[in-house]
Order: sequence, then structure tokens, then C-alpha cells
Amino acid sequence: MCGIAGEIITDESGRPDLGAVERMTRAMWSRGPDGAGQWSEGRVALGHRRLSIIDLSDLGAQPMVDDELGLAVAFNGCVYNYEQLREELSGRYRFTSTSDTEVILKAYHHWGEEFVDHLVGMFAIALFDRRRDRVLLVRDRLGIKPLYVSEMRGRTRFASSLPALLAGGGVDTELDPVGLHHYLTWHSIVPAPRTVLRGVRKLPPATIRVFERGQQPRDRVYWQPSYTRRPEHADWTAQDWRQAVREALQVAVRRRTVSDVEVGVLLSGGLDSSLLVALLAAEEQRPSTFSIGFTSRGDVEGDEFAYSDAIAQKFGTDHHQLRVGDEQIAAAVRDAVGSMSEPMGSHDVTAFYLVCREVSQHVKVVQCGQGADEVFAGYRYHQPAAGASRRQAADVLREAFHDLEHDELADVLERQWLLGRDVSGDLAAAHLADPGADTALDAVLRTDTHLLMPDDPVKRVDNMAMAWGVEARVPFLDQDLVELVAACPPELKSDQDGKGILKDIGRDLLPHDVVDRKKGYFPVPALIQLDGEVLDLLRSTMTSPAARGRGVLRREYVDGLLADPNGQATKAGGNELWHLGVLEMWLQQHGIG
Repeated sequence: MCGIAGEIITDESGRPDLGAVERMTRAMWSRGPDGAGQWSEGRVALGHRRLSIIDLSDLGAQPMVDDELGLAVAFNGCVYNYEQLREELSGRYRFTSTSDTEVILKAYHHWGEEFVDHLVGMFAIALFDRRRDRVLLVRDRLGIKPLYVSEMRGRTRFASSLPALLAGGGVDTELDPVGLHHYLTWHSIVPAPRTVLRGVRKLPPATIRVFERGQQPRDRVYWQPSYTRRPEHADWTAQDWRQAVREALQVAVRRRTVSDVEVGVLLSGGLDSSLLVALLAAEEQRPSTFSIGFTSRGDVEGDEFAYSDAIAQKFGTDHHQLRVGDEQIAAAVRDAVGSMSEPMGSHDVTAFYLVCREVSQHVKVVQCGQGADEVFAGYRYHQPAAGASRRQAADVLREAFHDLEHDELADVLERQWLLGRDVSGDLAAAHLADPGADTALDAVLRTDTHLLMPDDPVKRVDNMAMAWGVEARVPFLDQDLVELVAACPPELKSDQDGKGILKDIGRDLLPHDVVDRKKGYFPVPALIQLDGEVLDLLRSTMTSPAARGRGVLRREYVDGLLADPNGQATKAGGNELWHLGVLEMWLQQHGIG
């Protein structure tokens, strides 16, 4: 785990700006506090920040160069099957380290661009084939590891965080009207390749981008599971599916124990994280576990300690319980927003920031339950999709998920930022209509998992863990598990008000009150019911000269929210003022005028 940065000269003039690469690398200090490196040759420069997880010696340092093979790489993430690949390749290649990074170099040399098909893990890779004068940018299948890209005057820059690109200079920081449309429609989700800035894009998940001299960059999507029923499963019973999913999840958890340092668990006390602890126990591991709770507000409970404590006691974990009072929230909000690669309106971002601060005092790696709801149909709006016809998928998602309809944006945005068509609705509808999904629920889960999720729960946990130099691993997004569950009959997922098949597995391993309780949403009540210091922070942010002068949000709309700060909720249960406030705070903290 770490941060990567670099620059590629894409025309026939100039050399990489090594100063810019150094600034980008330095800006990602928290992603890799254990070391830094830079390397350049010809038209390519690579930078790296290191968080030592596998091969803690200097032999695992990056950028890693193999002069015999003519390759150089900077890599962020973890290849969980690197030991198996190393054994497979050891007859052909000489290895000088025990790192997964070196395996990537050998795998590329052996398989070419198809090397990525052999990698199991989460990764963002920048690889320079010096002999072919070819550069590859690669992002993992589910977009767990980020990769931001900026094009400018004959050069392409890339980095693991958007603020790192800004540190390099020269980025067009005008707001992107399409990205803004997505942000306001989908409670701050801006799917790849867009961001809220016109000059920054994201490499989409499961994508290889190839740069070759004299040619336009080309993209290839290397993975997309089918959300259809398959002949090989035709005779499977519900019990067969439960057994197969349990085995795949056990493998996913085992894979994510690969490390030369201790691996803990973020334990909310819900079904997903509790299953991780139970499955680790099956591997004879008793990890450190971490839970966080806040002051309750009205009918919004601030903690789930009764459940997390029960799981920690049952499985004998080294448990750490963090209680956060309201007086700590405003300062934590400022710091969390500063750590966001992009503005994220979910109230639990601050919770992840605070719990990962605690985690960093004990371990460098944690497993967490992100992605389970998208893969196993755990959200409320999945139930209507389960009963809808295939052609109704877009209507179901719109009704349940869109905070604002396209026409309603005229009440929020100044005229010059309005678009002539519903770009967010059109994008979702096109994704939902693609072949390869049998039912409306199949289509919605595919859109959730492959379009929306990488820029919502996955981005949250990556950004906030990396703010404290912690690597977060997500077993529910194991590529083999996702492929298997995509083929699973959708009614087995939507049963029992969602995640039915996962609940059945849970009842074999967990206390039933953990499995059958009402779903929790990791609440931070002080960011749902706004008052006190947090409201003061939002008020000062939204009425500042920078906000008023930006000319994006209609003043009447903002003033209405400030007059009734808790009067308008998003469909996801958030606070509308909070969502807009996070956007403005993020722009101001990163110096975007």
C-alpha cells in the first residue's frame, strides 16, 4: 500500500518535470510514511511513497527497476496471490526480493498486457516497458485503489490522489458541469472517469491504458462479470449456493491475511464485519478489532457497541472501542475533508477518519466489510428492484437513489452551470440497459458495484485509511467472490429484506441477534442533525466570500438551507446542507477558486 505519481511525455518535445513529480510524491506522505523514491528515464518519470507491508527490507522499495528485463514500475496496493505467481514464474526468472512488486514486473514480461488477468488483488500500477517505449496505467477490477490522471500540453500526469495532482501544478481547476451534476444527483458520487474538476479524470476500474510513442492512448476493459444465470449452475440448490459463497468468502478473507505485519478488522458489529472476524477465527486468527461510536441524537443511535462487544468476546479478539463526543466532531470534519481526494458527502467519512487514527496506533492493515451491500443486495432500494421488470430498472434506481431530479437542479445551481440534458440519469440508464444482466435487480446490482461503488464506500475507506498510513482490505470485493455472486439467482440475495444468502451463512457462525437485527448505517448523528460547532462551521463556509464569489449555488437555495439546516434530507438519509457544505469546504481547503 502506498501512493504513486508520475509523468509521461506524450508528444515529441520536452522531458518530464521532475520537480512536479517530486511535489506530487511529497503531497502523498500519509499514504506512504515509510519511504519515498523517484526514478526517470527518457519520457517517463515515476514517484512512490511506501507503506511497508510485504518485504519490509529495502529490496521492496519503489520505483522498482529491472535492468535485465528493461522494466520499471510504481505500484499501489497488494497482489494477494504473489507467492503463487512467484512460484509459477521462478523457473524462468531470478527474483531478488520477496515483494509482490517484483512479481508484477516478471508477470508483465512473461504475459505482456495480459499479465493483469493473473493478478488477484487491489492495485494501481504504472509500468514502463523501456525497450518498447510503452507505458501502462492499470487499475484493479473493482476500483479499490484510485488513479487520477491529468492531461496537459503534451504530457500526462497521474497520482493516487487528486490533491497530489494539484501539488504538481498546471491543472485546470474549473468545475466540471457534468461532474457537478453527478455530485448533486447521487449524494456526492462522481463515477469514473469524471471528477468535479474539469482538468482531472480517473482511470476507470478494470481498465488498462497504454501509451505508445506516436499513438493516441488506448484503453482496454479487461474484466466484467456477467450478471446472468450460467449452465454450470443449473442444478444448484439454495444450499449449494450457500456452500459455494461461504467457501469463496473464506478464500477471500484468507487471501487478505497475506502480510508481513499484523492484519486487524474494522468491527462495526454488523453482519458483514462480524463475518470477517468469524472467518478469520476459522483460520485460527484472533485479530485486533476496532469499533467507534458517537453521541446519540434523538432517535439516531450513535453506536453499535452492544453487538461489536459481543463479537469481540465470542471470538476472543484484542478489541479497541473508541468513543467520540460531539465536541470533537467539528475539528475532525475539517481534517477529514482535507484528507478527501474528492468531496464525499457521506457522514460516515468522518467516522472512518477517526477510527483509522486509532487503528494506526496499533496495526498497519485492516480488513473491513465495504462492498457487501452492493454485492449482496443489502440496501433498501434493492427490494423494489427485486419485484420490477427488466425494463423498469432505471425507474427503480431513479426513484430510490437520485437526490435531485434534473429539473430540480435549476433551484440549486446558477443558470450558467445548468446542463441541457440529464447526464446522470442518461449514464445510469445506459449502464442499466447494457446486456449481461438478466433481471432488474441484476442490472441494479451491476450498476451499484461497477459504476457507483468505487466512488462511494470504496473511496471513503481508502481515503480515510490512507490519511493515517493504514491499508484497508475489502474481502467482499474479492474478484472471484464477486463473479460467483453475480451469477447467483437474485432472489437468494434479496431474500430476508436483503443479503438473504449472507444472513443464512451468518446464522451458522454468529449470534442470531447480530444477523437478524435492523441494518445499521455507521451513523454520525452530529452530521445528520446539525447544530453547534458543526453548524457554525457550515454556516461560515457557505456564507464566506469564496463561496459567494464562486457563483455556482443559488444564494436563495443556500440561504433556505441555512435557515432550516435539518429540513431537507437526501434519499440516502443524509443532510442536504451537509452535502453542499462538504463540496464548498473541500474546494476551499484545496485552494480552488
